[in-house]
Amino acid sequence: MKALKILSILTLITCFTTQAEAQLLKKLGKAAERAAERTLEKKVEEKTSNETDKAFDTVFNNNKGKKKRKTKKKKKDIISLPQETGNNPVQTGPNETLTELSVYSKFDFVPGDKILMTDDFSLDHMGDFPAKWNTNGTGELVTIDNEKWFKLAGKSTYIPDLPSALPEDYTIEFDMLTVVDKKTSSQAKLEIWLEDNNMFDTPKNMAKVEIPLCLFISVGFIVENKVEGKRVIRNSVEKDIREILLQKNHVSIAVNGKRFRLWVNENKVVDVPRLLTDNISSFKLHPRDVRDGIDKVFINNVKIAKGGVDLRNQLLENGKFSTTGILFNSGSDQIKPESSGVLKQIAEALVQDKDLKLNIIGHTDADGNDNTNLMLSEQRAIAVKNALNSQFNVDNSRLQTEGKGETQPVDKNNTTEGKANNRRVEFVKI
Repeated sequence: MKALKILSILTLITCFTTQAEAQLLKKLGKAAERAAERTLEKKVEEKTSNETDKAFDTVFNNNKGKKKRKTKKKKKDIISLPQETGNNPVQTGPNETLTELSVYSKFDFVPGDKILMTDDFSLDHMGDFPAKWNTNGTGELVTIDNEKWFKLAGKSTYIPDLPSALPEDYTIEFDMLTVVDKKTSSQAKLEIWLEDNNMFDTPKNMAKVEIPLCLFISVGFIVENKVEGKRVIRNSVEKDIREILLQKNHVSIAVNGKRFRLWVNENKVVDVPRLLTDNISSFKLHPRDVRDGIDKVFINNVKIAKGGVDLRNQLLENGKFSTTGILFNSGSDQIKPESSGVLKQIAEALVQDKDLKLNIIGHTDADGNDNTNLMLSEQRAIAVKNALNSQFNVDNSRLQTEGKGETQPVDKNNTTEGKANNRRVEFVKI
């Protein structure tokens, strides 16, 4: 009996032990399973993390590449504008000046000799609308490479303040900078209007030329006019300026009676003998189809001047003439290339009259030091002499030079227009 009890107890112990071992093994199995799962999860996480890192690296590197390409493209489109040199005379490399003048060797634009309006926006505050202009829309002054530019807005018309109605003969000049989308066929254009009113009224008499700003296709220059409200001329002049549109360009316009001519840099792109009508009194700019945030149009160095007729006849008939059309970099004796038209006419007068000899006299405005201005005027006269010799083969023995500085003003020195008229070069027959 006792033995039977002992056997029963041993059996129970064995069963308990087996169940405990089984439960223990089961628990160990689950723990191992969980450990295996965690190991697998960890490996998956590590792999996922690695793949994610690679993906991020790829995206980052691609973005870096895109940013590089975008920056490179943007840098290509941004133009480095010329820097001001201050009030002190600066000697410049003659080769640079001669190269620029050579490029403009066929440029026959001659600016007017009496400045009616000029504006480089130097007296206006950044972000403001310039004081010498009127508009029915908006616009503001911005800085590009440390230079002020007037940013024009689409659907706006801009009218400069003039002391009187436009004369029969006059010239208009301005620098233009544009940023236009290359990938789409933009309809953007800068319209030049010459009209019979200086407000925003619909004109009965007008002439218009559209400068195309499209980079995708060549659309040409549109010329149009109206006489007493009826269109007489509407045509497209096939000139392609797409290669230079993203650069800083100089626009020159000459009006002589009914004749209208327009140059972009040294190239004449429009010449219509009877585009203008009677009663034209105002000049206006109108950017059309300019898309905000995509297309941008900027202007600077605006100058409107009376005259622009044959300077050779003035020199040969009167024995002298004075011009504001020979331009120099600020505080420098370096001649700007757009001066080539005036220099060419002087050279032609010297070729026509073999006995003609000239005294070249430089004049400045009253800004800055008197002695500095005197020295600068002398240097500029010498620069003109050198240009006539090197570019047009005029013998130096036929040319003399002199500087008067600010001592002989022809206009007031308290306005930008007056100062511009005083900054001149005079040619006197010897």
